[in-house]
Formats: sequence, C-alpha cells, structure tokens
Amino acid sequence: MHAKRLAIPDVWLLEPKIFSDERGFFFESFNQKIFADITQFTENFVQDNHSHSLRGVLRGMHYQLPPRAQGKLVRVAAGEVFDVAVDIRKNSPTFGHWLGEILSSENKRQMWIPAGFAHGFLTLSETADFLYKTTDTWSPEHERCIAWDDPEIGIQWPYDGKPILSAKDISQAKALSTADVF
Repeated sequence: MHAKRLAIPDVWLLEPKIFSDERGFFFESFNQKIFADITQFTENFVQDNHSHSLRGVLRGMHYQLPPRAQGKLVRVAAGEVFDVAVDIRKNSPTFGHWLGEILSSENKRQMWIPAGFAHGFLTLSETADFLYKTTDTWSPEHERCIAWDDPEIGIQWPYDGKPILSAKDISQAKALSTADVF
C-alpha cells in the first residue's frame, strides 16, 4: 500500500496495491497492521457504513463531538466523489482549513480522516457507492454539521449549480464560527 500524508496533518491518502489480470482485479482494502503502521492509529473500527448517492448529492459536512467523536476511513466502491475534510480542532494551526480528493472505483484510493475533522462528499458520477469505517457508532446527540458552503472555509466544490442536500443538512448546518468544535 502506498500512503501519502496530505496538506493537513493526520489526514492520509491511501492507495492499495492492485493485482490485475484478464479476469479482473484484487486488492486488500483494509489491513489493521499496515493501517496502524502508516497512521499510528491503533484503535478498532466499530461500524461500517454504505451510502448510495445520485449525481450532485452532497453529504456533509458531518462530525461527532467527544466523547463520541469518529475517525473515518472512506472509499468508493462504484462511481466517483469529491471527498472533503475540514480541520475543526480549534488549537490546530490548520483550524478551518480544508482539503479535497477525488475518490473513485477506478482509482481505488481511500482517505483516512481522524476525529477532529468535519467530513463530506459530493457525488460526481451518475451514482456512487461510498463505503466507510468509523471508530465509533453513530450518536445523534453528538452529531453536528457545518455548512457545505461556509464562506469562512471556502471549499471549492467541483460542481456547477446547487448540490442536492438532505433536509437535515440544510436545517442543522452551522457556520464554522458558530459551530461546536474540538
């Protein structure tokens, strides 16, 4: 597995070694030892999630507060998304900074987003199946959402037009300046 530390500390882009031949391909999508060696994260993942989204659907920017904060290891099984992490660790030198990567079934990249980051993605393909492991289970009372279009953060989404949002993301999203952060 090839690992690349991204512009914000603790966020990693992981590229598995792909074994391809005329029959198709094989790759190891997760190995606890290799993952821990790369990220220094040694806790266990406790929940796997799968979402299916149409083109233009934006899910995010979600996070959970301590003590139920979640780290996420994300990947795309079908389609393509623009995946985004925003540093919401108030004492971090990169607080409020964001980074984004294209994750797809074609490139098979994964992104490790530790606790302390808001996370979201925008579906770029006709549909996308998005898979992610989390370090804690969903906790509605600890869940928060930052506005996808917060001008203070300034995420440059690669999409013309207004994305499709859930009613919950519309009603609960806050600006970073008024959000509960780490």
